[in-house]
Amino acid sequence: MQILLVEDDNMLAEAIGFGLRQDHWEIDRAEDGVAAQLALVEHTYSAVLLDLGLPGGSGLQVLKFMRDRYDTTPVIIITARDQLSDRIRGLDAGADDYLVKPFQLEELGARLRAVIRRTQGRVSPLLQYRNITLDPSSRIVTRDDEQVHLSRNEYRTLLVLMERRGRTVPREQLEQLVYGGDGEIESNTVAVYIHQLRRKLGDDIILTIHGFGYRIGEEKL
Repeated sequence: MQILLVEDDNMLAEAIGFGLRQDHWEIDRAEDGVAAQLALVEHTYSAVLLDLGLPGGSGLQVLKFMRDRYDTTPVIIITARDQLSDRIRGLDAGADDYLVKPFQLEELGARLRAVIRRTQGRVSPLLQYRNITLDPSSRIVTRDDEQVHLSRNEYRTLLVLMERRGRTVPREQLEQLVYGGDGEIESNTVAVYIHQLRRKLGDDIILTIHGFGYRIGEEKL
């Protein structure tokens, strides 16, 4: 299973990575919040180990970024902050567990296995519109009960719009949620993926609200 370790302390990151690899975990590392967000956009992880004190931002910002994108990957906060208020803030922000430094690698491994087991047992509600069904737990999209193969970004674009059915999503917000606000993307990137989704799912599935954004379904008042 592949884990994202978000930790700026090199010695600690190396120690955690070495210990977990001995237990056959695969580890990717991000040293700051920006790198973490890019990794989360590009890859799918079994779990995230997240430090709170990161260069140029907070681990809580990374956590908010994940949950805003409906990324349910389990997150264990690993931090030296041991105040009850810090733990409550982290758990309320969407973390699945909280481990205070220093800790034993055996305990970290056990907590990883526990949060992954809990996640695998979750049941995500199906998202449906007309003849289109999206299953967030399996990431399978069907049209008339036939599976439709979507690229990673096509799927994420559709997920954002289906989750907000009846609401117009501004193009800039769609970019942020799907691509992580990467300033390197082309100005027409969203339009390209919308075009591809229409080709695969039907021309009238996604509405263009000119000068603003995109919407699935009738507008909710």
